[in-house]
Order: sequence, then structure tokens, then C-alpha cells
Amino acid sequence: MNSIINKKVKFQDLGIKDYQPSWDYQEELLKQNLDTKKYNRDIPEDQKETNNYLLFVEHPHVYTLGKSGHEENLLANANKLKEINATYVKVNRGGDITYHGFGQIVGYPILDLENFYTDIHRYMRDLEEVIIRTIAEYGLKGERSNGETGVWLDVGKPYARKICAMGVKASRWVTIHGFALNVNTDMRYFEYIIPCGITDKQVTSLKRELEKEVDMEEVKVKIKKHFADVFGCELS
Repeated sequence: MNSIINKKVKFQDLGIKDYQPSWDYQEELLKQNLDTKKYNRDIPEDQKETNNYLLFVEHPHVYTLGKSGHEENLLANANKLKEINATYVKVNRGGDITYHGFGQIVGYPILDLENFYTDIHRYMRDLEEVIIRTIAEYGLKGERSNGETGVWLDVGKPYARKICAMGVKASRWVTIHGFALNVNTDMRYFEYIIPCGITDKQVTSLKRELEKEVDMEEVKVKIKKHFADVFGCELS
């Protein structure tokens, strides 16, 4: 475990950014932390401090498939992807296929969990808790669905639907990837996939549930507040 426990989290809003360079940036921050954690005789043990980050980004239309996912859950061929101006990327996170696009807040926490707790299951539940608390401020009751990650509405009912997808990867307790909260998302793009490989449930957004546009910046402020509370950290 690190000699220095660092619960400060550096926040960055990357704005609108393509998926691949955003992934590359996460990998860069991950590598910096992994290099710090490697044994190095030139660095005193009490100076090996790793950094934590929370990145927000809005991606142009893209479908991403996790390492355990199934390509048949992408229902659009290359021509259709071109027609709808979307790209397709295979990634190294957990989970199946999902969609990222305009009007969606994607959060990438790059955390050294040795600064918090070494428990991936707890980490996923805490990420869900951040979103559950956020959407509660809009009068929505977010829930967990047994065996399915993310945040859902009306779990156990025929019209259960997912409002936030999640998929992460950890290397030596350093996390990358994260969550995608549908705010003002164009839900038609989900018609070209079987979201997360789940055939019997729908997806939704804050806009669809509230029947009005939602201020993206306002939602970001709420996510940051609840992230700091749930993880007991200081965002800078």
C-alpha cells in the first residue's frame, strides 16, 4: 500500500472530445500512477504519492464494446454507422456494449483505490450511489438491479429501464473508465444496439423522465458534490 494516502481528486472537464483520445488520456494518467507505484530506488518510500482524477467528457456518437461483450449486440453494420455518424471501438473495460453521445455526461474516475479501499465491488456500488443521489435531486428514485451494474428506474417491473451505464477496469488498484449518465441524450441511438447485452429492459434519460431539457452544467455540479461526499474526498 502507498506510504502516502491521498484523498484529493483533481477534476477536469474535457468538454466534447472523441472517444479514442479520451481513452488514451486515461491510459496516460493510469501509467503515471503505475510508474509511481513501481519499486524505484531513486524515490524515497515517503514520496511515492499517487494522484486521483475525475474526468468529465461528452463524446461524439460512439459505440463501445467491453472485453467480455458480444459483437452481435451491435445491430448496425459499417454502412449504418457511417449513415448515423457513429464510430465503434473495442475497449478493455468490463461490461458489454454501450453508447456514448451528445447530451450524455461521461465520468472517468482515475483513482488509486489504495488511497480509499481495495474493494472493486464496493467501488462499483459507490459509483452507483453517486448517481442515485444525483438523480434523486430531480425526483427520480434510482435503484440497483441484482446482477446488473449501473443505475435503474422501476427495478423488478416490466418497464424497468437503465439511466446510467457503468464499466470499469483496474490495474494494481488504479481505475479507469467509469459511468455514462443519460441527460439530454438522443435515445434513438440505442436502437442500434442491445444495450449492455440486456434484451428485456429499456434505457432512458433525465430528459425523457422529466419531459424537459435538463441543464448539463447543473447536473455536473450535483455529480461532483455527491462524488466528494460518497468517496470522502476533496475535489480540486
